[in-house]
Amino acid sequence: MNCIIIDDENSAIEILREMIGRLPFLNLLQSFTNPFEGLDFIQKNTVDLVFQDVEMPMINGIELMKSILIRPQIIFTALNNEYAISGYDLDATDYLLKPLTFDRLLKAVNKASQIHRYTEFTGSSINNHDKNTNLDFILVKTGYNTIRINLDDILFCEGLKDYIKIHILGKTIITQNSLKKFEEILPEDRFVRIHKSFIIPLAKIDAIQNNRIIIGKSLIPIGDTYKTNFNHKILTINV
Repeated sequence: MNCIIIDDENSAIEILREMIGRLPFLNLLQSFTNPFEGLDFIQKNTVDLVFQDVEMPMINGIELMKSILIRPQIIFTALNNEYAISGYDLDATDYLLKPLTFDRLLKAVNKASQIHRYTEFTGSSINNHDKNTNLDFILVKTGYNTIRINLDDILFCEGLKDYIKIHILGKTIITQNSLKKFEEILPEDRFVRIHKSFIIPLAKIDAIQNNRIIIGKSLIPIGDTYKTNFNHKILTINV
């Protein structure tokens, strides 16, 4: 697992660095005393695990991790357990008290490794579904969790660079992937891409108005590139 350390104390970083060096399945990419440099690194690189100090002068470590939309696994480190509940509210993998001991660190890292192996396996599901199977759901990796989404619940999918917002009944799920890959695994008889940024389920269309699709309260544009294919799909279901 690729990991980083964010801690404002160099002495704490050195202790963690030495312990991590004993574990061959951890690859320490970088360490940061400036939390915002660490945040920037997470957003630009593949990081599986963050050792995050809680009490820092620039920003609380909990608040720093809250600012990340798609978070890696987090192991918080702190002098006391004052912020433990807040840490677990962020689905932190573990919360370690300083001074750190290797046995306790190893327990936390083994847990992180098990989660990583599981999500690596199930997280690949989004790319491995066969469009010709009759699955009624997909498995989508979000953060370090993998969740089930029923296809009937999807209202529409919105592409945002390297992320997808899946709008379903009652909430929105964000996952790191491309809309093109997502399009490839959705059943083509039920879903259609109508714009470079949007995929919709045909069954959820409430109305078509001035080159826009209406789904509930959402107005979704039809792109010129996708108009012919969309019209063909509509003709096949019109009666």
